[in-house]
Amino acid sequence: MKLLTGLVFCSLVLGVSSRSWFSFLGEAYDGARDMWRAYSDMREANYINADKYFHARGNYDAAQRGPGGVWAAEVISDARENIQKLLGRGAEDTLADQAANEWGRSGKDPNHFRPAGLPEKY
Repeated sequence: MKLLTGLVFCSLVLGVSSRSWFSFLGEAYDGARDMWRAYSDMREANYINADKYFHARGNYDAAQRGPGGVWAAEVISDARENIQKLLGRGAEDTLADQAANEWGRSGKDPNHFRPAGLPEKY
């Protein structure tokens, strides 16, 4: 429902034309794939203290797609953090994750959070 509401909001309030609308949807789809890739890499790397790097990288990659990617990164990041908050994860960790998410979405270098020794593959 949030997805539909967000899409309607973007088209009506922001005056997105039909051509821009399809561009926005493509950016959002590609941004969601970027977020999934960062999550998959994080799981595969299984590297201590690397989660903030992968949070920042996923949001950075998605945001590079354009406004749709930024939107997808924000929705996915907020949903992930809200679910983890409900599961009893610490508030401090959630705030640190959201700071890394915002860092990446704002276009700042995600390598700021890269831990020493993380394989170059990531």
